[in-house]
Amino acid sequence: MSSAEEPLISRQFSPEGDHPDDGNANDVSNGIHNDTNVFEDPAAHPAAPTLFVYLLTFSAGISGLLFGYDTGVISSTLVSIGTSLSSRPLTALDKSVITSATSLAALLVSPSASVLADSWGRRRVILAADVLFALGAGLQAASGSVAAMTFGRAVVGAAVGAASFAIPLYLAELAPAAARGRLVTMNVIFITLGQVVAYVVGWALGEFGDEATAWRWMVGLGALPAVVQAGIMTLMPETPRWLVMVGRVREARQAVERVHGGKGATVDATVKGIEVEVREETEAKRLRRRARRSTNDGGWRSWAWPDSVGELVRVRRNRRALAIACLLQGLQQLCGFNSLMYFSATIFTMLGFPIPTLTSLVVAVTNFAFTLAALFLIDRIGRRRILLWSIPFMVAGLLLAAYGFSFIKLASAADSADDSPPSPARGAAVTILISIMVYVAGYALGLGNVPWMQSELFALNVRSLGSGIATATNWGANFVIGLTFLLLMDALTPSWTFVLYAIVCAVGLGLIWKFYPETAGLSLEEAASLLEDDSWGVR
Repeated sequence: MSSAEEPLISRQFSPEGDHPDDGNANDVSNGIHNDTNVFEDPAAHPAAPTLFVYLLTFSAGISGLLFGYDTGVISSTLVSIGTSLSSRPLTALDKSVITSATSLAALLVSPSASVLADSWGRRRVILAADVLFALGAGLQAASGSVAAMTFGRAVVGAAVGAASFAIPLYLAELAPAAARGRLVTMNVIFITLGQVVAYVVGWALGEFGDEATAWRWMVGLGALPAVVQAGIMTLMPETPRWLVMVGRVREARQAVERVHGGKGATVDATVKGIEVEVREETEAKRLRRRARRSTNDGGWRSWAWPDSVGELVRVRRNRRALAIACLLQGLQQLCGFNSLMYFSATIFTMLGFPIPTLTSLVVAVTNFAFTLAALFLIDRIGRRRILLWSIPFMVAGLLLAAYGFSFIKLASAADSADDSPPSPARGAAVTILISIMVYVAGYALGLGNVPWMQSELFALNVRSLGSGIATATNWGANFVIGLTFLLLMDALTPSWTFVLYAIVCAVGLGLIWKFYPETAGLSLEEAASLLEDDSWGVR
């Protein structure tokens, strides 16, 4: 094995950072960050991503399509099932349990997926998620009871939990810095496109399909994209950062060449930069481990957490990265957005709209259109600024919806089809629809995208674990929203439920202003180093 292919973890380091092959690692690092690493410097390498990068993003983005489809289709499914499950109409608790099973399974799977991503690689985790997507779709389509449907949704949730963590990480580690925001946003566009497709399919099958089996087709069709993606992903490369981390430098170089469209100094600089980061992190970990041993002197405190967990909780910049990533991921769900995705058809049925699935499609299209706008804005405006500008629109939309609900006495799903709401209620219902569109537009521009760029915040040695924990936070909050939304609507009234979500958004806005730094245009290594600053990199 050549020195270039020798596993990096086994190479020797001196306390001063000298390396036998590359000279002083600090000198190499400085050269790369200052003038050599044009691959990671948008000013020095302004060219657009290669065709291969876009094909790569498309293949990975199919997971986003599956994610969006499976979260969106449940809205139409819940109003189409009738008495097909357990020979009785679904209760509010049934709907909440079926819906939240996906989030709970995603919550449980996300941390373990992060461990598998470090041992198997990012690409294999995506392939495993495809298997679960197809299996879960089949189980749902064949289910005959609430319990069986819940189990099928849980299997899909496991797939969503793995894919929602692995895909942004996979794209972030492959994409050039200047285009990373756009390419990660492409994944979110696939999510919103999946939601649009789900509502179109739900409306078409609900209106023109067989009433008894339409909902089974809705959930069963989710298997098709999973099969397509599994076939494409077998041809895609693993990320160069993971390959270098496990010592497969030659394969890492080949992956970078495919991303960049050829060989040359840029490819050399990129691989060198990743090698330097791995060496520095490995040496820093070794020194911290030695310091703990000498300080603890064999006492009870000498018990060590697993290396990656210890690095995540003991190192200041890693703790800060985890706090910000969990803040953004938790806020993305606690703002109440997915309550609209899961229950929009139910809400619009209660408001008296004659075709609730078609009305829900308006919301999904709004989400898709403004996510598409974010694609062109996210790297120009920046992550921090786009959040500070968009969240106030979310607050305004939620408060306007709360105001609209104060004029409406909600109809039940059973009688709304027979009795059209009176004129004042109809006007209030339209106001609520418009306010929800304003809220969704603000969400799609900012909170719908930025949290999934969490990989930018973490150093390489904790990037997988930190991203996995942050993604688990997302699904934990999602589980809470899915389980409690209908219950809050009954207990607090719809107006106060939406006011509660507005308060959450306002608090989150203040925390983002205080703690979230700008990472647009920075390499992953530079972005992670921001959090060494006592101002959390904000200034």
